[in-house]
Amino acid sequence: MTGPGSTVPRQFAFTTRAHVAVDAVTGEPIGLDDVDIRVGWLLDLIAAAGAELVSRLWKPATFDALAAGLDRQHRRLPAQGHVAAARLGWNPTYPDGVYVPSRVTRVVTAQVMATLRTLTHRDTAITALSQRFDPATGAVVPPTEPGDHVAAGFLRGVRRQLATRARSGGAPAGRLRITDVQGLPQTSAMARLSAADRQLAQIAVTDRDLALTVKLPTSPAPAGRAQWRRVRLTAAIPAHLHDRAVTDWHLPTLILDRKGLLWRCAATEPVPADDLDSATVAVGVDWSPSTLGAAALTADNPDGLVSDYRGWTYDDRGLGIKLARLQTEGQLLHRKAARLTQLAATPPGVRAQLEEKIAVLDGHRTAVGVKRGKINREMAFHFGRQVTDYAAAQAQLIAVEDLTTLETRGHGRVNNNRAAQSARRQAVAALAHTAAEVGITVVSVPARGSSALCPGCDQPLARPGGYHSAWCPGCRVGGNRDHLAGVNLAKRALLGRNEVTRRRGRLPAVQVAEHAPVRKCRDKTGPTPSRPWHRRVRHSVPTAPRRMGVTPKQHVPAPQASVWDTVKPTPPHGDAGSRDTRPSLTPATPVAKDMRST
Repeated sequence: MTGPGSTVPRQFAFTTRAHVAVDAVTGEPIGLDDVDIRVGWLLDLIAAAGAELVSRLWKPATFDALAAGLDRQHRRLPAQGHVAAARLGWNPTYPDGVYVPSRVTRVVTAQVMATLRTLTHRDTAITALSQRFDPATGAVVPPTEPGDHVAAGFLRGVRRQLATRARSGGAPAGRLRITDVQGLPQTSAMARLSAADRQLAQIAVTDRDLALTVKLPTSPAPAGRAQWRRVRLTAAIPAHLHDRAVTDWHLPTLILDRKGLLWRCAATEPVPADDLDSATVAVGVDWSPSTLGAAALTADNPDGLVSDYRGWTYDDRGLGIKLARLQTEGQLLHRKAARLTQLAATPPGVRAQLEEKIAVLDGHRTAVGVKRGKINREMAFHFGRQVTDYAAAQAQLIAVEDLTTLETRGHGRVNNNRAAQSARRQAVAALAHTAAEVGITVVSVPARGSSALCPGCDQPLARPGGYHSAWCPGCRVGGNRDHLAGVNLAKRALLGRNEVTRRRGRLPAVQVAEHAPVRKCRDKTGPTPSRPWHRRVRHSVPTAPRRMGVTPKQHVPAPQASVWDTVKPTPPHGDAGSRDTRPSLTPATPVAKDMRST
């Protein structure tokens, strides 16, 4: 049911850590370090079984069955991964003498099926691209069917793989599969408890705490049911969720990081339903190479599209410079470690010493990556909150560029790499999360030409002041390049709001970029951006008071006193050769009394 005041359920994620652990049967407390060890044993069993199952299923027949979507009785495969694996007969194996509950097997098969289903799309695309690949020129013939188009970045990666295979003496042409061009995927050490039921794990909410009861092994290789015991873990709900109307708390995903056990939780809350058909004002968000993004407003009036062409630029508070410095530091550590790895393979005498240095460099690089991840997350949510506050005045729609069609090029190797590694996707997720709380929908629109074309006449813009400025001589509009791009993106969202494509797990998307002239107006269509207030500082030299009866020829300001005059001791008597000794000024000649009287 949709309409004014209606709500829809929405899932969001958060993280937390346990602070209390007890045995669910006896109630005896358990140390958190012991819990980390037992969770590590569980993750080792899951990771080993998942790797064995993936290696056994790494063949073309597996991807053919997943692409067809039918089981052995020609029934449609269900969406649940563990049920689909059971119908296909794909079950993991464990070492002899090790007992693993069936619900843990569900977790293993669900995680493996999620990986294989993701790679099935890549296998289909590689097969289609390999048939159109020319090994002599290293190019891929453009597709003839609309459904064969793939993202430019994906196409470039597959073409590189095919060219490498052709140079190494592989099959020059023909139908290739994903198993021919890449190796086994790595499996992560994690436990998605949502694939199991209450026999393995259950969660409950008590006041402001989450109580998770889960079965954990008591040894690395449990031999029977008695070596799997229930443990009750208690974790605090984050403070920003205390006032949220959460309707359902889902089982978390367990992982181990440097600090111990981490819960990756999910919850469901009702949010206002989106009504794209009635949206009349949209905010376009353009990703900028200088800062994370900029925004501009466009309104759909009865007379057409209008905009004041005055946008808002996000202030990253210096975090972008810090990220660039950490990225350069991480690349330097990577190059050092790679060079030492080459040297360690040649002289066997110093191999142990070099391996110790490589381990230290790898540890520093990991620490740099952790810092970058924290800064990116902080910047993403700060950006999402700022854009939401900017649009919450009267906009009902936020348009962002489709990241699958957005490529950074033409700005040099360093700038291209820096812009490509920015947290844009994380910022989009944070923006969608914060905007849904106030009933604003985030829509992805095509990115091509948004910064190069005029919103009014759809003609190429001039660059009179460099890269960051834009001007259209025909429409007589101009300003910041990113602000004009935001007007274009908002225009595309308003024109295509009735033809939005919705896919599970993705943002609503506008596929075609339509054009309509955007008229410049002086009407206020958004909040006034805050500007910094500066105290007035007098830079002029103060004039000396004029003495009565004296006409000065020129004003000579007094010399500034040095701080050393008040700190350094008085030079000794008779010391006239030191540079630090300042000669006393010649006293002014006194004015004779008879001169005054004349």
